[in-house]
Amino acid sequence: MLKKILIAVILCVFKVSLAQVQTSPNREFRAAWVATIGNIDWPSKQGLDASIQQQEFITIIERLKANNMNAVIVQIRPSADALYQSTYENWSRYLSGKQGVPPSPYYDPLAFMIEECHKRCLEFHAWFNPYRALVDANKNPNTAEHITRLHPEWFLNYGGKKYFDPGLPEVKAYFIKIVMDVVKRYDIDAVHFDDYFYPYRIAKVEFPDFKSYAMYGSKFANKDDWRRDNVNRLIESLSKQIKQEKPYVKFGISPFGVWRNASKDPEGSQTNGGQTNYDDLFADVIMWQKKGWIDYLLPQLYWEIGHRAVDYHTLLDWWAQHAYNRHMYIGHGLYKIGTDPKLCWRSLSEITNQINALRENKKVHGSAFYSANAFKKNFYDLNQTMKSKWYPNPALLPQMPWIDHEKLPTPTLFAQFDREGHRVLQWSVEDGAQRDLQFAVYKMETNQENRQQKSIVYITRDTKYVVEKDTKKYKYVVTSLDRLHNESKESNVVE
Repeated sequence: MLKKILIAVILCVFKVSLAQVQTSPNREFRAAWVATIGNIDWPSKQGLDASIQQQEFITIIERLKANNMNAVIVQIRPSADALYQSTYENWSRYLSGKQGVPPSPYYDPLAFMIEECHKRCLEFHAWFNPYRALVDANKNPNTAEHITRLHPEWFLNYGGKKYFDPGLPEVKAYFIKIVMDVVKRYDIDAVHFDDYFYPYRIAKVEFPDFKSYAMYGSKFANKDDWRRDNVNRLIESLSKQIKQEKPYVKFGISPFGVWRNASKDPEGSQTNGGQTNYDDLFADVIMWQKKGWIDYLLPQLYWEIGHRAVDYHTLLDWWAQHAYNRHMYIGHGLYKIGTDPKLCWRSLSEITNQINALRENKKVHGSAFYSANAFKKNFYDLNQTMKSKWYPNPALLPQMPWIDHEKLPTPTLFAQFDREGHRVLQWSVEDGAQRDLQFAVYKMETNQENRQQKSIVYITRDTKYVVEKDTKKYKYVVTSLDRLHNESKESNVVE
């Protein structure tokens, strides 16, 4: 036993052979979660003036942009409440300090956040929690018009919290209405759910959905199959409606890190997870991926390499093998850096090794980090490491060929000096469709023959780029991008 523990510690701390991060790819999903429940990430506390809330959010995304990230996942509905103007649900108390009261002076946080992210070429993924209604079932801060007051028969208490009953057709219809309201009214890039479907099991305490099972579960062999079907039908219906409304809006799920253990299912992973998506949360996420109902999976692999029950390498390989021609990203437990007592989290080497491992796997398309607060704390000089070693160059989002796109116009590139004597690249583009284009600026050394090795230096909505001073000479090209980062042909070369 002592020998096994020693080996695990060595694996966790001294991965010397992987000390250097591999080459930063030109396409890679790079995101951070911004949690609002409990004011984990934003706003920093309840009741802040609107201008302070706005500045805090800008600080978060400016930091992500400086670190060469390209997406943000923001929790806009933490518990049957809204961080946006909704006709269906109360303003969240995490904004004003009181449920149902908007921020002051008034603004719409969701519209503001989307606009600020898009200015910086960051994708905005709107993060919903489907079934959680109250964090504390004994303290209901909701107004008389809130859904928990209007339809108390839709809710169940479990583990001190209040949840929607997923077995009721009315609940499914209500939640679809909530999500589609946001899809229709806001310019989001993706709908995102986390791991909370049915609540995590409490030992020897059954989730009390007896009545809805008696009403609707008779055709199923057991309650577990019925529960999974409830969630399946929600995901399938939402998938169809999102794509019918706005085909370019992505639909992604961030499940718990273990689908099933192999001890229960030979298709499962060689792990010993205490709870699993399939058996405890009743979320058959692999089926959704296989059927094409979702565009990406982002499993939360918050454990270290060498963990005895849920090893990172084991799970990385397992999820990659179950990508099914959709995108697979990996969630990293960045919150553990500098806070977890294990030695491997007392430096940045664990995350470095995890990023190296996923980049070696061609079926994995990037990472997300939980959560944004870690960049604020900046343990072990996290931000500098990210932008100098993990992500030294910007990256385009991975392409999703199953989402249709049209041909994009090719820019015409030229160079000149501005009034201050800076070398400036400028380009023009003729787009009859008048799309909201972005542009990628690439550079390569003048003697470089392989055009595939060019690096992205800038992604922008502008039509110019000020070249940084350098002793070397470089060649530059520019491409046009749509919102999905489908790309045009390269412009002419400027040296």
